Amino acid sequence: MVVEEPIGPLHPAVEAVLRAIEQLRRRPRTHREPDELTAELRGLRRGQDLLELEFAATAAQFSRTEEYEEQGSVSPIDWIRHHCKMSSSAVWGSVAVGEHLADLPRSVEAVESGEIGYAHLTLMARTADALQGSSTAAPFEETELLEKAREFSVGRLWHFCHHLRHALDPEGFTAEQKRATEERSLKLSPCEDGTLLLEGWLDSVGGAALRSALEPLALPNGDHDERGREHRNADALVEIVTHVQDAGSLPQRPHLQVTASLDTLRGLAGSPAGDMEYALPVSAETVRRLACDGTITRVVLSPESVVIDVGRARRVVAGPTRRALAARDGHCRWPHCDRPASWSDAHHVIHWSKGGETDLSNMVLLCHRHHWMAHEGGWQLVQTAEGEVLTVPPRPPGLARAADVDDPVEAARRFAQQLTPARAP
Repeated sequence: MVVEEPIGPLHPAVEAVLRAIEQLRRRPRTHREPDELTAELRGLRRGQDLLELEFAATAAQFSRTEEYEEQGSVSPIDWIRHHCKMSSSAVWGSVAVGEHLADLPRSVEAVESGEIGYAHLTLMARTADALQGSSTAAPFEETELLEKAREFSVGRLWHFCHHLRHALDPEGFTAEQKRATEERSLKLSPCEDGTLLLEGWLDSVGGAALRSALEPLALPNGDHDERGREHRNADALVEIVTHVQDAGSLPQRPHLQVTASLDTLRGLAGSPAGDMEYALPVSAETVRRLACDGTITRVVLSPESVVIDVGRARRVVAGPTRRALAARDGHCRWPHCDRPASWSDAHHVIHWSKGGETDLSNMVLLCHRHHWMAHEGGWQLVQTAEGEVLTVPPRPPGLARAADVDDPVEAARRFAQQLTPARAP
């Protein structure tokens, strides 16, 4: 016997809707022609979208009360999730729509008229929420998003929203990716029978690197391969590790294809994010790091995002230049880091997209972690004439960017002295 939770007093209009739904569910479902089914699907979806709008407005109004606390919930999101039997992401989407109805009046009208779906509106509201909640973002305006929503599927609009966020708030977009990277974790738990339990979290870029390495080896292989997807993924991971151990070599960097405009590489304002296989769009700074020393497939986009040129994959720093750099530096040049050259990237002190040359005088070896710090992490590297590498934390006083001062080496040294505690006589 199922005991339903009492709903409570309802507005007559809501009661009428529930009665109409019950009547709908009692209709005959047999002997319906395909054209009847398609019409019903579209009509039912339209009705659900309109009900979702009402639910969103009510959820937002409820979130501004203290009723959830009086009923013992920690937040309005938690109360709605529990009592309305929803997932947290669905609740967040509903509240976001309800909170931004006034910011999206034309988009709401488009849902009401059936031009776009409620799922489109949810993405638009979440985008507005992210941009309006950032102190570094340009003002949000619904016109461009609404035009894309009328044209795009929900999946394509979801992708476009990330590009729009990057264009309007590159600093906030990069900071969000930085937080995700710093939250990477991998827990290895040995079990009594010798098996190993893996539990982890990877950011978008790390996840794309892992997937691009696993995908070719996780395909069904040969006859009678009845392994499930998860089984093949696990076998592929073990195969990679075993191959590296057998060969006595270190893992090669996965050859990720990154598609970006020249404006993105140059970091120009309003440029779109970069696209990476198996991942969400990535920030311009991530694109520059991956393009600093990787196997790059050149994909050049026009201002209208039309592919106008595709070149074959090549390594940015290769051959004699890479060998000379490894011989000169020997290991990661970040202070007190001894990661060997084979574990390090060639970092352009002045990136090649900004006119820096791919020669020894403009490059240093950095391990993966320190290469990330020099790009997404916001650190600056300054190289002296003698080859000494000076590191400067993000946005230090007196040295906003090394390229913006007359003597960056002296500025970096002064800042380093400020950080060094005075020694007792």
